[in-house]
Amino acid sequence: MPILNFKGRNIYYHVQGSGNPILLLNGIMMSTKSWEPFMTTLSQNNQLIRIDFFDQGQSDRLNNSVYTQQIQVDVLVELMRELKLHKINVVGISYGGEVAVLFACQYPELVQRLVLFNTTPYTSPWLLEIGKSWKSIAKTRNGESYYQATIPVIYSPKFFTSKLEWMKKRESYLIPIFSNPEFLDAMDRLITSAESYDARDILKSIQAQTLIVSGDEDFLTPLADQKTLHSMIKNAYHVILPGVGHASMYEVPHLFTTLVLGFINTKDEQYQI
Repeated sequence: MPILNFKGRNIYYHVQGSGNPILLLNGIMMSTKSWEPFMTTLSQNNQLIRIDFFDQGQSDRLNNSVYTQQIQVDVLVELMRELKLHKINVVGISYGGEVAVLFACQYPELVQRLVLFNTTPYTSPWLLEIGKSWKSIAKTRNGESYYQATIPVIYSPKFFTSKLEWMKKRESYLIPIFSNPEFLDAMDRLITSAESYDARDILKSIQAQTLIVSGDEDFLTPLADQKTLHSMIKNAYHVILPGVGHASMYEVPHLFTTLVLGFINTKDEQYQI
C-alpha cells in the first residue's frame, strides 16, 4: 500500500496505468475508492493518481486539530516530489476542486491542465450555512438524519427520483458509516477547513488551460458561483450540464469521463483556423 509520509503522518495514494498523468482530487465525502467505476476508462492511456486527503479514506485522521485546505495543498506538492513529477493534469470535484484551485494558483508551473467539476471560487454565505447545518446534525450521531441532510441534496431531483432503488442501496450502505463518530468528526474538520476558502483574489495566477463543468441543478455550489469562477480564470472554458446536480460524475458518468479525457489528452492548445 503506497504511503506518503508527510511531517510524520501518513497519506494514502494509489497509482494506476501509464502515460499522461492525471491527479484525481476527492470531494469532501469521497475517498480513493469513489473513483473505482471510472478507473478502467481513465487509466487506459493515462497514469491515474488518486489520493486520500487528511481525514479521508485510508489517510491519517487529524484528531483534535483545526486546519485549512492549505495543508491538503502542501500534501500535493510533497506527493509530486515523491513521484518525481514536474507537471501534472489535475481533476477535482467540489472540495477537491477547491484544493485544485489553490494548488494551481500557488504552483501554476506544476499544472498542465485543470478540470474542475462543481467547484466554487469561495465559500459563499449559502455554502457556509449548509456546512454549519451538517456539522450540527453530525453532533447528534444519528446516521439516518445525517444521510437525509447531506445526500439527497447533492443529486438533481430527476436523478434521485429515477434512481430510487439505487438510492435506497446507497442509504443502507451509508447510514452505518454516517453513524460512526470517527467519520463524523473527520467530516466536521474537513468542513471547517473549507470555511475560509476564498480564491477570488488569486485566480488570475492560474496559467493552465482550464475546463469548468457545472450542473445547472447544483444546489450546493450554484451555477451562478461557477460562472463567476469561469469569468475569473483566463484560458477557461465552461460546460453546463442540463438537469444535473452536484454529484455530476455519478449522474452522467459517460460525460464525466469523456470531458476529462477529451480535454486533458487533446494535444493541441491552439488551432490555426
